[in-house]
Parts: sequence; C-alpha cells; structure tokens
Amino acid sequence: MAFSLYDATVANYLQILGAVSGFLDKSLAHFRETGTDPAEVVETRLAPDMLPFRFQVVSLAHHSRGAMEAARNGVFVPPSPKSEDYAALQALVAEARNELSGWTPEAVDAVIGRDVVFKLGDRSLPFTAEGFLMSFSLPNFFFHATTAYAILRNKGAPLGKRDFMGRMKLKT
Repeated sequence: MAFSLYDATVANYLQILGAVSGFLDKSLAHFRETGTDPAEVVETRLAPDMLPFRFQVVSLAHHSRGAMEAARNGVFVPPSPKSEDYAALQALVAEARNELSGWTPEAVDAVIGRDVVFKLGDRSLPFTAEGFLMSFSLPNFFFHATTAYAILRNKGAPLGKRDFMGRMKLKT
C-alpha cells in the first residue's frame, strides 16, 4: 500500500483535531472545578506579542479544513479575526473534524498538482496543492495546535503528551 497525500494531511488533521477536542473538554472541566473563567482563557497569550488562545484554535481549524478547501478551490487567505467564546471554539473544532471526515483518499489525491495561491494583503505566494499542504498548512496547523495546548497547560489544565497526541494509528 502506497503512502498518500491523504495519509500525510487529512489523517493527521483528524488525529490532532480529535486530540484538541479532547483536551478542550478536559481543560474546561478543570476550569469549572477551579473557578477559572473560560472567557479569561480564550484571551490568554503565552507572550505579550503573541495572539490569544482563541486565535490559535481558529487558526488550527483554518489550517486544516480551510487548507483542504484551498487545495480544492486554489486560494487560501488568513482567517478573519473572531471573538469566539470557549464553546464556539469547541464547536469550530467539531465542525472541522466533521468536514474533514468527508474527504476521501481519492478526493485528496485529486488535488495533487493544482495551483494554490496564499494571499496576504497585496502579497501572493504560489504553491502546488501538495507543496502548500505539506510545507505551509501542516506546519501552521501543528504550531497552532501546540500553542493552544501550551496555553491551556500554562493556565493549569492537567494535560499530558497523550492528550496532545490523540488516537494513534496502531497496527491491527
């Protein structure tokens, strides 16, 4: 069996989005037990010049679900700033997982070779779909997932590495 673009992208997105869903739930339960306001958590940053937790979650959804849409339609733009509350962030992750679950290996492999342009203001970066997904989308996705995890840990959520890794693809 050959390793496909689906295996490298959608399968990884789904694994980590599942983990993010789990660690968002686990963290919320902890925050409720300790009296930490989730509204405070969504505005938390690791450094003053870093974007807040809500942006990290919006971005990881955008760099998974949105990246696959860009591979299909040819254009990727940064996510719009949003003032999501904790529950809306949980719903956004669930929506991304749901949409990505509809992608088949054949549909992902069908985007190989297509042009994708990343547009940021007046600037445009040209990619092939596979170059965009592998060198831009996946690194951004993992960065934002890791940063969201780190912010929750920094706020005291009892998370460990297994919470971040999610369901592994064990040999059956």
